[in-house]
Amino acid sequence: MRTLNLFLLFFFLFALNSYSLPECEGDDYKKWDSCEGTYTYKSGEKYVGGWKDGKYHGKGTYTWVNGDKYVGGFRNGMHYGKGTYTFADGPHKGDKYVGEWVGFPHGKGTYTCANGNKYVGEFKLGLSHGQGTYTWADGNKYVGEFKDDKYHGKGTYTWASGSKYVGEYKDGKEHGKGTYTFSDGSKDEGIWENGELVE
Repeated sequence: MRTLNLFLLFFFLFALNSYSLPECEGDDYKKWDSCEGTYTYKSGEKYVGGWKDGKYHGKGTYTWVNGDKYVGGFRNGMHYGKGTYTFADGPHKGDKYVGEWVGFPHGKGTYTCANGNKYVGEFKLGLSHGQGTYTWADGNKYVGEFKDDKYHGKGTYTWASGSKYVGEYKDGKEHGKGTYTFSDGSKDEGIWENGELVE
């Protein structure tokens, strides 16, 4: 049994070693190919990870001067596949995105704001787009369709107070058929335009 365990350990270490990339050689990153290396730009930005044809490729970490950091997949020099972007400064300080990338957040992901708000759902070129759920720290919640970062299509908005709107949206406002139920149980039901009940 001990012999078998040693064999399995040897096999695992050999397999692990055979899949790791060699260290990049030289100072010219444009010549780095099928290797792992670290490059620090004059600006102070830094990339650590895989390279292919002189571009970031595979798993890596890119750190900006302001402290922002991306850890995840790269392809042809762009964020690609699954990754995590953490904001360290600016208007999005403390925010974090975990999910799929194609240069931008694209596919399924979770964006968590420092103030406690959170969006879980689909993204398209960096914007919430498709099915998703946005939850506010104060207890309000929207579940439904998004288009270009706005409620668009069918959805349900529930307020922490207990009020609820179920229906259609357009460009972030109630638009189309919908029902607004107040916390006391009374309802406004009909056709909405730009956030107002018209019939």
